[in-house]
Amino acid sequence: MTKGFLLTTALMASALALGACGQRGPLRLPTPPAASPAAAAPATPAPTTDAKKAAPPATQP
Repeated sequence: MTKGFLLTTALMASALALGACGQRGPLRLPTPPAASPAAAAPATPAPTTDAKKAAPPATQP
């Protein structure tokens, strides 16, 4: 009788402790932050290797 009562009490206490943990609603992962538009494109243009498009070297006086 005593073992059955203690087992039942322990099971009820465990169920109460797990049921009242404070979580309300479904679990959700936070959404990742949106990438800024400036990060998508480089700030300066890439250097060109084509000789026709390259600027002539500057001459010093």
